[in-house]
Amino acid sequence: MNNELKKQPSDYVMALPTPEQLAWQDKELGLFCHFGMNTFCDQEWGEGNDSPALFNPKELDARQWVRTAKEAGFRYFVLTAKHHDGFCLWPTSTTDYSVASSPWKNGQGDVVRECANACREEGMGFGIYVSPWDRHEPCYSDPEKYDDFYCRQLEELLTGYGPLVEIWFDGAGSEGREYDWRRIIGLVKQHQPEAMIFNMGAPTIRWVGNEDGLAPYPCWNTAKTAKGSMFSEASLQWLPETPDWVPAECDVPIRKDHWFWHPNDEDSLLTLEQLMDIYYRSVGHGATLLLNVSPDDRGLLPEVDAKRLLELGEEIRRRFSHSLAEIEGCGEMLELELTKASLIDHVVLMEDIEYGERVRQYVLEVHADGEWKEIVHGSAIGHKKIDALTPINADKIRLRLTESVANPIIRKFAVYSSQ
Repeated sequence: MNNELKKQPSDYVMALPTPEQLAWQDKELGLFCHFGMNTFCDQEWGEGNDSPALFNPKELDARQWVRTAKEAGFRYFVLTAKHHDGFCLWPTSTTDYSVASSPWKNGQGDVVRECANACREEGMGFGIYVSPWDRHEPCYSDPEKYDDFYCRQLEELLTGYGPLVEIWFDGAGSEGREYDWRRIIGLVKQHQPEAMIFNMGAPTIRWVGNEDGLAPYPCWNTAKTAKGSMFSEASLQWLPETPDWVPAECDVPIRKDHWFWHPNDEDSLLTLEQLMDIYYRSVGHGATLLLNVSPDDRGLLPEVDAKRLLELGEEIRRRFSHSLAEIEGCGEMLELELTKASLIDHVVLMEDIEYGERVRQYVLEVHADGEWKEIVHGSAIGHKKIDALTPINADKIRLRLTESVANPIIRKFAVYSSQ
């Protein structure tokens, strides 16, 4: 890249992503797996008093989970290593409320290990969710003792399972509670410096603010705070060392409002059309989509859920694998000339965000019937902007960048026909 393109106005300090944030944003699609004691109790939030004897996924196959995600085009995988009930999916030394006290594999199993191994074999990024709120642990009522307890758990996860792509800190249940975030973040930085930190402490990625998988538009990559949970409108107090560049992640379950598997619940499965709408309004708004698909009490992704996930991946590929034409470049206008007049129904734009998020306003125009016609007026492009169009027959299309904070650099300007 020409050094001239890197120059920025002297009166504007531009936020820039780290190489790790860039790599994470390029993943775009992650699979969330909520699995644990709730899976066997037909509930979403356990109180921490369900017997470990209930946990017995006799057919558990983490490779099925991860391979299905990979086949669907997903690039990272996040497991609920500990949910709010405090039950641990690894044989922790901190409590007997774990898989070590269950009948599964005679207490010798480790779900976290099996997921880490499957991700490594499939070349999938592996992340962990570890709830700060713990409804089982007696010392939770003593903040200092619990901080020690939680940090020991976290250190086991950070050091025992290889490289992690993301550490997911859920704020639900912790409204008003102050954990020792400086110590917690210090452990992550010490043991997993390349991992993304979700939403709390000194995050490098943030929650989009809902569990519908929908990012607002515009969804800028810079932020000073975010909501902590669905149960409070209060904004989090991030540590001073939090970077200015904090891209958004959208989380949503594939079964409406249900993060854990429930029996006879297939009617809540989102349709392909609903999932594509979520894709357009998450990835298509420059955010990353973390879609939850829950294993059942066998320890397998239910057949209907796996099928729907694969349908989603296939539909994304059908619409966006082959462009009619695409270019990259810099400056205030880029023009694509098609080999012949063609029906266009999607435009994908990407900035080269290594140099910051520079575009503030843009216009798309098509050349049809001998004249230029404006079809889209937008603001943010960032990592990616997908514009779904009323199908139009055109021989040329141009992108005009009408407002920017520095010389705009476009990584991709592509047009598609899904007809």
